[in-house]
Amino acid sequence: MLEYFFTCPYCWETISMLLDSGVPSQQYIEDCEVWCNPIEVIVNFNNGKLTHFQANKN
Repeated sequence: MLEYFFTCPYCWETISMLLDSGVPSQQYIEDCEVWCNPIEVIVNFNNGKLTHFQANKN
């Protein structure tokens, strides 16, 4: 597991998520910790290293 910090696309607060580096390609919805708005998360790993992270308004 990797803790990743990013800026929420809704409230602009820095929040963190735990990412599973064992799954190479992921896309899911996670709620903002501050305002509970849905964030579309797109993550890619290559050999356990984070290669792409994207957080979009859903």
